[in-house]
Amino acid sequence: MRRGAGSNGALAALGLMLVLATPAQAQIGPIKTFRDWISGCDNTKSCTALSLPNETDDEIAFLRLDRPAGPEGAPTLALKLRAQKLKPSFTIALALDGAPFPAAGRPLQATSVDGEVAEITIPPAEAEALIAAARKATTLTAQIEAASFKVSLAGSVAAMLWIDERQGRLNTPGALIRKGTTGTAPPAPTLPVIAGKPASGKPLSKAEAAALTKAMRAEVNRREPDTCEDMPDGFTGSDGAWALDDAVRLVAIACSRGAYNVASQFWLVGGRDVARARPAPFQGAGGNPANELINADFDPKTGHVSFYARARGIGDCGRSGAYGWDGKGFAVLRMSEMSECRLIPGDDWITLFRSKNSPAN
Repeated sequence: MRRGAGSNGALAALGLMLVLATPAQAQIGPIKTFRDWISGCDNTKSCTALSLPNETDDEIAFLRLDRPAGPEGAPTLALKLRAQKLKPSFTIALALDGAPFPAAGRPLQATSVDGEVAEITIPPAEAEALIAAARKATTLTAQIEAASFKVSLAGSVAAMLWIDERQGRLNTPGALIRKGTTGTAPPAPTLPVIAGKPASGKPLSKAEAAALTKAMRAEVNRREPDTCEDMPDGFTGSDGAWALDDAVRLVAIACSRGAYNVASQFWLVGGRDVARARPAPFQGAGGNPANELINADFDPKTGHVSFYARARGIGDCGRSGAYGWDGKGFAVLRMSEMSECRLIPGDDWITLFRSKNSPAN
């Protein structure tokens, strides 16, 4: 597992693209960094806290705490490893500031499915003890034979306290940090249902799609010259046109490219009339203009547009998500983010929005 090159400048540039006013109905959740920890919550106030590995590490261990909202929302805590040559089954010994954890020093059992990734679910009693110990402890050490992994606890208490506040648990018996003797968390908000629609119009031929994307590119550059650069050979596959219904076409044109990101603009066109085309904005995903997505792909079978905006080449930070065509526009279905470039893989990015029909990809 080798670490790729990156820069704070790349992340800052992506951050500028991601700043966009979000409509009230989207309710995309917040994300916040606390020293070596990061926390975020989605639109149902289901929250996640992650420890952040050292920037110089090639092999990493990190803690992930998840907690749904509501009175019955119980926390789960897992230790995750990303390393080379992990055995299919092994034991792992934990220590807090050098002292065995749990106190009896009992090792935990772990398995790896591919030799590089392992997840160890920490039993509830031990998880509760670890959360309590985080008030004073500074480092959790995981020992696997001769290999040692360190997890910083700096900022963990603040991250969990922030989750308690977001979920309305402060000063209740169910709080992670600031416990009380009475009260309970309020009910979790309802998971939204997005009425998505597949593309239902007659599929366009390759020639029709090519003509429409070419005309749309010319129209964009007529409206705002030099805002959409011509793509070299090999990038034309990023362009596309689809019949959303019998009257409306979705047209995507690639407008800029970097080492690992291709930015595409999406337009809604009535028939072939590109002169009256209107932007298809994707609220909350960023982009300037607002109808721009990074590394995006449209699936006409589902009507979903997915994207994966990487802040640097190895893809350990950025934002990803999906939108669904509802017959009038594109509604957010799913949104995840990792604002710190610290080797956290995409499947562990923090979910900021989800719906009942969120796509699995």
